[in-house]
Amino acid sequence: MDEMVAESAVRGARELRTMVGRLRRRFKRTYDNEGLTPSQTSALSRLDKEGPASASELAAAEGVRHQSMTSTLNALEERGLVQRRADPRDGRRQLVSVSEAGHAFLEDKRRAGEEWLARALHDRYTERERQTLLKAMALLERLTEA
Repeated sequence: MDEMVAESAVRGARELRTMVGRLRRRFKRTYDNEGLTPSQTSALSRLDKEGPASASELAAAEGVRHQSMTSTLNALEERGLVQRRADPRDGRRQLVSVSEAGHAFLEDKRRAGEEWLARALHDRYTERERQTLLKAMALLERLTEA
């Protein structure tokens, strides 16, 4: 870093990164992925977030080989969580998207995570502490702005 950075900023960055990682792991333990592998869950979530994509595009985004992604997508398709259709711009290519069942699956998992978190916030924090957390979230939101 060219400029000096306040020690509180360095400490805050370290602690926030650590806490976000812990929260992510806790969310993952909160709900059952019903037999999906981490790769399958990641691909399904990416499709949900970013929209339809080809197997090649997904493989590149996930940092895996095309063959691995094809296997992942086949497993998701067998469970009815994704669907394939011809790319309207290039009929030789197939686009994969999240099916209605896939959306319902993801929504159920998100709801379970949010229910756990709401219950934990209610049980472990006072109203004043929860209000402090909400103010901190508003400050952290600025980190996500361009």
